[in-house]
Amino acid sequence: MTSILQILMLLLSVAKFIVIAHIIMSWLINFGVLNMAQPIVAQIWDGLNRLLEPIYGPIRRMLPNMGGLDLAPLVVILGILALEIVIRNNAVLFL
Repeated sequence: MTSILQILMLLLSVAKFIVIAHIIMSWLINFGVLNMAQPIVAQIWDGLNRLLEPIYGPIRRMLPNMGGLDLAPLVVILGILALEIVIRNNAVLFL
């Protein structure tokens, strides 16, 4: 059962990495460091958006309008961290 705990923690770490990569890539695109005319950049950006939009969409609808500030990634990261804490605190159940 310890392996199930480790697999869950690994999946949460990968999810957290994907959200952080999306945040950093959005900053690089907005500041003009990355060019969307490059095919690889456009493909990665499109893939990340397709992967994360089903998660961000409902969160964006619940959050108040903050102008140009998108807090959905922050909420997702906080949710992942909270889930990690809950799993670690209940790790005894996996043993």
